[in-house]
Amino acid sequence: MNRKSNKYKIILSGGGTGGHIYPAIAIANELKSRFPDAEFLFVGAKDRMEMEKVPQAGYDIEGLWISGIQRKLTLKNLVFPFKVISSLWKARKIVKSFKPDVAIGTGGFASGPLLHVAASNNIPSLIQEQNSYPGITNKLLAKKAKKICVAYDGLERFFPQDKIIKTGNPVRKGLLDIDTKTFEAKDFFKLKHGMPTLLVIGGSLGSRRINQLIEKELDFFDTQNVQIIWQCGKLYYQQYKIYNHTKNVQVHEFLNNIDFAYAAADLIVSRAGASSVSELCIVGKPVVFIPSPNVAEDHQTKNAMAIVEKSAALIIKEEDLDADFENKFSQLVKSPEKQKELGDNIKKLALVNATNEIADEVEKLLKTSK
Repeated sequence: MNRKSNKYKIILSGGGTGGHIYPAIAIANELKSRFPDAEFLFVGAKDRMEMEKVPQAGYDIEGLWISGIQRKLTLKNLVFPFKVISSLWKARKIVKSFKPDVAIGTGGFASGPLLHVAASNNIPSLIQEQNSYPGITNKLLAKKAKKICVAYDGLERFFPQDKIIKTGNPVRKGLLDIDTKTFEAKDFFKLKHGMPTLLVIGGSLGSRRINQLIEKELDFFDTQNVQIIWQCGKLYYQQYKIYNHTKNVQVHEFLNNIDFAYAAADLIVSRAGASSVSELCIVGKPVVFIPSPNVAEDHQTKNAMAIVEKSAALIIKEEDLDADFENKFSQLVKSPEKQKELGDNIKKLALVNATNEIADEVEKLLKTSK
């Protein structure tokens, strides 16, 4: 494609969790490399982690007063209609002022008002759905979107088939070459070379149940001669930081150098959010998935089972952790053959060109918008 200098204006929205934020940043970074003169603006939800993470990645962001509707009756739901009206009003103001050539949504509360307003102003929009079961925001936006990039088969149940393109989920570029970083990564975390390293990631905000498990099993890990990089999350750091540097344990609120964390790891315990699963396929290390049961349609279990059924990971449901974790984990630690099998098989499932392919679709929309 002809990539002459273009003053494109690209607006992106996605947030609430890292699973929506990092795909948006990955897409923006790829587009920036193609169009260095383009202007970028992110739109997020006020007081959510995107308001911190997006500026750290070098992009401007505007915040909307928006949050999800609660599934149970709560006073917060009484405020929801006012939040929607406020967000639509501010989104109109942002779109009118910024005049984007294309709008990109990666899910989360804020992408709803922003992409609705963009489509209503005839700005071509693309949505990227990470999960095997779409969130309500993307389901509502699909009708007006020009393109819908997905990571799983079978999404024509929810989206118009002629708009769907299976690309996989965007991942951070630093993950594509982690095999070359192992030695450097172990030194970065001051780990012992030759001692198995367990990486624990419970999502960007942290997982209460996984944190409880790791705390309970610290003596067990010691008997297994395992050192631990434990990302406990922002919500839980104050509670668990007391274990930092005890029994070969490092406790982190958040891992900004996630590529080094993956490179240093020999084994990984993780939630099964869509972005995490996509990253772990590229990383190619043995994984024990502990899916969150508290998500729509139990999609984390479905995400994990899609990997487990290919002999590419292990799964332990939250309700089985106390009965099964020690046995399954010790068997895995003691079997280099099983570790290699899982690592090799999960790597076969990686869709490594997702970010490029999504950027290609955005580029097509940009060409038609000018």
